[in-house]
Formats: sequence, C-alpha cells, structure tokens
Amino acid sequence: MKKIVITCLIVFCLVSVSYAQDYKTGIGLRVGPYNGLTVKHFMGEKPAFELILATRWSGFVITGLYEIHNQAFNTERLKWYYGFGGHIGFWNGDYTHNYWGKVGTPYTVVGIDGILGLEYSFTEVPINIGVDWKPAINIVGYNNYWYDGGALSIRYIF
Repeated sequence: MKKIVITCLIVFCLVSVSYAQDYKTGIGLRVGPYNGLTVKHFMGEKPAFELILATRWSGFVITGLYEIHNQAFNTERLKWYYGFGGHIGFWNGDYTHNYWGKVGTPYTVVGIDGILGLEYSFTEVPINIGVDWKPAINIVGYNNYWYDGGALSIRYIF
C-alpha cells in the first residue's frame, strides 16, 4: 500500500511540474510579411513545438520550430523564447517578380529558421498574444537569407 501511495505522489508531482506553463496548446493567427496559422504545443514547462503554415508571394511555407520559454522581466505570464527549426516552401513563380529566376517557373525551397520572441497569456480570457522575429536561410532552391520573418501572433489557448 505504501508503494502505491508513494508512486501516486511521485506521478502527481511530475504531472504538476509538466503543466506549470500558462497553457498546453495554442492555435491562432500570425500576421506579418508571412500571414498564416500558428499552433504551439508545450511538452513541459519550457520546451514547445510550433508549427506555422504561412503564405507570401502567392506561395506557401510550412515551418516547424523547437522553442525554449523563460519568464520575462519577472512578470507572471510574460515569457521570452528562442528556438530553431526548418521550413519548406512552394511557389508557382508568377508572383516572384523575376527575383528567383524566370517568371512562371515553380520553386521549392528548404531551409533553417531561428526565432526570438516575447508572449503574454491573459488570465481573464483564454488568449495569448506574442511578437517575434523569425529569420530564415534557404539551403535548397532560392539560396538566400530572409530577415523579415517577424510577426504578431494571437492564439486561443487551451
């Protein structure tokens, strides 16, 4: 009986620690040079995965990020975060204005991303708002640096 009680206490403590962040999952909109959807899911108190589905230049980019969150400015529910990940993007070439080569030629790019941001989760409503900078480097396809990946994200949090 003692073993069962001790095991239950240990499991309860581990579960409590793993859910210490302000929310477990958030789904919402991302507005900036790349507009789209964002889904962020925490695996513990600090680590999270974020999936971004965005559009720009009549193309589509899928980005996956691993992020680490920390409390910011000693303020409850305000966090700063950093992370890294990768992206894959697809364009038909009609709206790239000859920057990437011949107009009308389809393009696919693959690259790596970084992210640095700040977010706040409200207590009154299940909403999270964040601002970030997400630079990217394309490795395959149009080899270039995208420095303008900043955005404002608004998520419904669970």
